[in-house]
Amino acid sequence: MAGIVTFGEIMLRLAPEGYLRFVQADKFCATYGGGEANVAVSLANFGMDVKFVTKLPKNDIGQAAINSLRRFGVNTDSIVRGGDRIGIYFLEKGASQRPSKVIYDRANSSIATASRDEFDWDKIFQGAEWFHFTGITPAISDNAALICADACKAAKKRGMTVSCDLNYRKNLWSREKAGKEMSELMEYVDVCIANEEDAGDVFGIWADNTDITGGRLSEEGYKSVAKKLKDKFDFKYVAITLRSSISANDNNWAAMLYDGAEYHFSKTYAIHIVDRVGGGDSFGAGLIYSLMTGKDPKKALEFAVAASCLKHTIEGDFNMVSVAEVTKLMEGDGTGRVQR
Repeated sequence: MAGIVTFGEIMLRLAPEGYLRFVQADKFCATYGGGEANVAVSLANFGMDVKFVTKLPKNDIGQAAINSLRRFGVNTDSIVRGGDRIGIYFLEKGASQRPSKVIYDRANSSIATASRDEFDWDKIFQGAEWFHFTGITPAISDNAALICADACKAAKKRGMTVSCDLNYRKNLWSREKAGKEMSELMEYVDVCIANEEDAGDVFGIWADNTDITGGRLSEEGYKSVAKKLKDKFDFKYVAITLRSSISANDNNWAAMLYDGAEYHFSKTYAIHIVDRVGGGDSFGAGLIYSLMTGKDPKKALEFAVAASCLKHTIEGDFNMVSVAEVTKLMEGDGTGRVQR
């Protein structure tokens, strides 16, 4: 049994060393990651009982991906084996004014070609209280979208809390298709997580007086976005991460949580970035952990933002930090002094 279940695609990540560009690289570092898998690892590191569900090829690379989750204590018992390949993404780290770059090679991956009858959600959800997915999963393929809808329906039938990070990916589907598919899934969602652009790209709800490329964010604009999302879909919570990009290496990072009665804004962290991939996933995991363990909305938000701040300092997709480390930062110790 697992108290939390996440569903999505875990991919092989191939990245040049350091800040080398793709065209310079003669070797790539191989790790694993993907939205819902990243959330699962974070939650396991926080001591939560969490299961990750996907489909992976029955070969050594698929097994390596599973092993990357097991080493952190993620339950992999419900992963389906089969299909032809694991999805791959290539990451080139940006620096200063040069942005990071991602190239996907995930067409016809095992999860993209999976069928609905391979997932017994009533069995998978035994003992579970929370289900999490992202907007990436239904974008992978029409089959994946149907499986995701099956999971949402089964979760709500069992009275579980459902969370979704909108995570719009223009390389996977159009705004029109995303809006249609995600609107149907939002019927089952209690906690909606978005970034500065997702609500606009997916639902056409944009923040006023905001320029993310110029680093100008409007609190009032995001209050309006959160209220419109809640009014449209009747979410219990709407969380919006607020990233001001100074350069590829330096960002200001904060977030807002709307609970229908009050707008909560976190403190802002000035981050010098080691690896920003998985930053939003670590925020989502921090929020899920906080809400499941009974923190009030303000403290839940502060924990989630602090957890995500720390993730930006860690190589790879996974956020390898403890509750104690997050709490220490959340409570004000961000000096980075050596711990002896």
